[in-house]
Formats: sequence, structure tokens, C-alpha cells
Amino acid sequence: MLIEIDTDDHRSGIPPESPLLIEVGRALHDGGMVLTGVLTHAGASYQCSTPEALAAMAEQERAGCVRAAERLRAAGLPCPVVSVGSTPTALSARRLDGVTEVRAGVYVFMDLVMCNIGVCGTGDVALSVLTSVIGHQLDKGWVLVDAGWMAMSRDRGTQAQACDYGYGQVCDDTGRVLPGWVMSGANQEHGILSFDPTLGRGATPPADLAAAFPVGRRLRLLPPHACATAAQFGGYTVLQADGGIADWPRWNHW
Repeated sequence: MLIEIDTDDHRSGIPPESPLLIEVGRALHDGGMVLTGVLTHAGASYQCSTPEALAAMAEQERAGCVRAAERLRAAGLPCPVVSVGSTPTALSARRLDGVTEVRAGVYVFMDLVMCNIGVCGTGDVALSVLTSVIGHQLDKGWVLVDAGWMAMSRDRGTQAQACDYGYGQVCDDTGRVLPGWVMSGANQEHGILSFDPTLGRGATPPADLAAAFPVGRRLRLLPPHACATAAQFGGYTVLQADGGIADWPRWNHW
């Protein structure tokens, strides 16, 4: 049994200096549970946007969790595990003294939320959804694809960030970003791609949309939140370092 520690006043857990920490630890230990340690997740790191702020949050996360472990041990309670972890802090920590485990998750794939925070670029995002063009609404400047929210999820994690990528960043089938093109709308099985000039980096939409995006053209979509998108699928097609293709089944479902 691990006790969750609140190191950033963001969501849940017991503050490191709270008297409740020792009470809970003793209740678990004396009640027959196996108290194995403490864990925390610095969710507030998702609001950071500079290397300095990320490093400070990483230290706050580390120090708070280590302090909680020290208090439990001083009270005669076991605390072998000190587990921290959020992707922004895992990639920004300057020291991990006293930590036994880093439990970050989305850094395996990265995503557009992480791009906005500044811990990766779009070229680092390993997860994408392959989709095909199925139609157009030329008067609206829309390209329709066969991947909607059932493929991408309803997560709009970049909506409150500096760059809003909608339901995903559009790439060609090799993964090269098409500047300005995002999935701006999503129905269950249909996605709406449109051009956002604020993300275009000087690019302009093509004069002939149907010629640039013919029916059947394959595209890739980078997700705002890789965890939510990956959870939509039962497995993944993986391009390996040697160029081979592997099929990885998803090992759990809700």
C-alpha cells in the first residue's frame, strides 16, 4: 500500500507536513496492510511553460515526497518506496536524491500537450493515427477523414495552451507536419481537417483543396493527449529501429 502525497496542491493526496500522514500510515500498518511507501504526481507541472519553472516544480515534487517518507520513517513506519512522476518533471529534474522510482507515463510516446509545455517537439511524438481522406466541404475549407473522436478521443488538452491543435496535428503519411492543418472538429467516425493560419508558420492553404487532399490520400494525426488516444485501440503497429514492423497488443483495458 502506497500513500499518495500532495506536493503541489493540485489534485489529491496528503500534504507532506500534515499530521494526517502519520495517522494514516499507522492505521494502515497496524491494520494489517503492507505499507510500502509514498507516491506523488506533480500535475501542476502541466501549467509550467519555462525550463526554470519545470525544474522548480520537479524539485518541489521530489522534496515533498522525500519529506513525507522521512516523517513516516521517523515515526517508526516502513517506507521503502519513494515514487515521483509526471512527464514534465521527469525530464526537468536536476536531482533525485531520496527517490526510488520515477513513474512518468506519457514520455513513452509524447504528445502535443508536452510540445506546448516545451519538453519535446512534434518530431519527438511517437504515436500517430493513420487516416484516409474521404471527402471535402470545399466552401468551408474542410477536408473530411475517416478518423473521428472514436480514434482520437474527445480530449482537447491543448485548448487552454499557447497552441491549440484541436483534436490533432495533421501530418503526411510519413509523419511530416503539415503546418497549419489541424483536426478542428470530430464526430464519432468523421474528422474535420481545416487550416489555422495562426499555426501555419507562413504557409497558406492550397488553392485547390481537392487536388492537394484527394480522396484516398493517407495522413497521420498527432494526438493532443497520447494516453487518451492510445486507449482507443486494442493494439499498436510499431516501426522498429531496424525498419521492421511489429504488432503490440494492448495489455489492459478498463
